Formats: sequence, structure tokens, C-alpha cells
Amino acid sequence: MDELDEIRQRKMEELKKGLEKREHPAGPVELTDAAFDEFIAKYSLVVVDCWAQWCGPCRMLAPVIDELAAELKGKVVFGKLNVDHNRSTAVRFAITGIPALLVFSNGTLVDRIIGAVPKQRIMQRLQPLM
Repeated sequence: MDELDEIRQRKMEELKKGLEKREHPAGPVELTDAAFDEFIAKYSLVVVDCWAQWCGPCRMLAPVIDELAAELKGKVVFGKLNVDHNRSTAVRFAITGIPALLVFSNGTLVDRIIGAVPKQRIMQRLQPLM
């Protein structure tokens, strides 16, 4: 491979990465049981916020999730799953307490963060996966 081919290949990789970042949503995506598997398979690193309307700590965590989604756009995609409306996914992942953050890497559950934790703690848990 000559120098020109190497430059072309490097540029192609840069373009692919740029395209992937543009396709990442800037905010959390509302998820349903029906769309859940497709969503976690589509992106390499996904955090799903399992919540309910009546949950006070869930409402406290929501602005943190919004901030993280904007700050980590292109690296991490965030979803929100209302466990009251999407019970089969909640049962499938044994969600017994909320808020619960499910972390998926390449479609596989790799971590759970339970409770209304500070933004810095979430970042610490996600950093090694990025």
C-alpha cells in the first residue's frame, strides 16, 4: 500500500466516524418494549434510564441524563424506558428499583447504576467503556 492509499484509508475512517457522530441523538430517546432490542443493537454504547412518572428520584436524575446525552453525543446514546408502560423489558432485566441505569456495550448489558447518583459517578462508570 502506497502513501496515497494510506491517506485515502485514513480519510475514509475519519468520514465514517464523523457520520456515526451525526447519527447519534443529542438527547435521550423514549424507548418501548417493541423498539428496545433494535435500539441497543444500533449503537456501540447505550445507557437506558429506567424510570416512572411517580418516582421523585427519577425526576431528579432526568436533567443529569439530559446533560450527559448532550455532552457525550457521538460517544454514548441515552434512552429512557418508562417501566410502568414497558413492563416486559423491566421484568427481562429484573428492574426492582428505580431509577436504574442499564449500560450496554455492543448490545450486551455490562453495568447497572442504581439510584439517583451524581453526574460524576455516572461519568466514572462510563469512562472505561468509551
